[in-house]
Amino acid sequence: MALDELTEELARSAAAGDHRALGELLARIEPDVMRHCARILPYHQDAEEASQDTLLAVARNIGRFEGRARFSTWLHIVTANCARTTYRSLKRRAAEQSSDELPMQKPDVRRVSVIAGSRLDLLDAMEALEADKPDLAQALVLRDIVQLDYNEVAEQLGIPLGTAKSRIHQARKYVQGVLGEDYR
Repeated sequence: MALDELTEELARSAAAGDHRALGELLARIEPDVMRHCARILPYHQDAEEASQDTLLAVARNIGRFEGRARFSTWLHIVTANCARTTYRSLKRRAAEQSSDELPMQKPDVRRVSVIAGSRLDLLDAMEALEADKPDLAQALVLRDIVQLDYNEVAEQLGIPLGTAKSRIHQARKYVQGVLGEDYR
């Protein structure tokens, strides 16, 4: 999500309390947010839900945007977190709706594309990583989902560059272990 300077300026104005700027900002970022959510979540309706959650989170939390980093970086993080939260919520709802007699099943591979099935597997692996090693998950999200370079990851997390690289490497190994041999 490479945003132009006007969008960055609107974000700074909105963070300072300009409600007109916030409205214009939300309208400008909506298509990019939707595209980013669709890259993370395999189903269009889920991506739409995550996109709306992201826009709501931006509107509610824009005052927390301090302007130290670019707004696009902050937005990437909010979008990735909302998409992952939407996935966890949908998964929890599906588990609650399933009957006790039927075990939770993986999606039918004949009805789900390879890409969508892979994304579901990756989201499950990320969820396991986040539950087990949240520091590693945060670094991996910033690098592989938000697509920050290693220096930016280290800066965002307030850790040395070598530590950031190590966490990303460990996180990738963990995710590969969860996904199994088929994903190496």
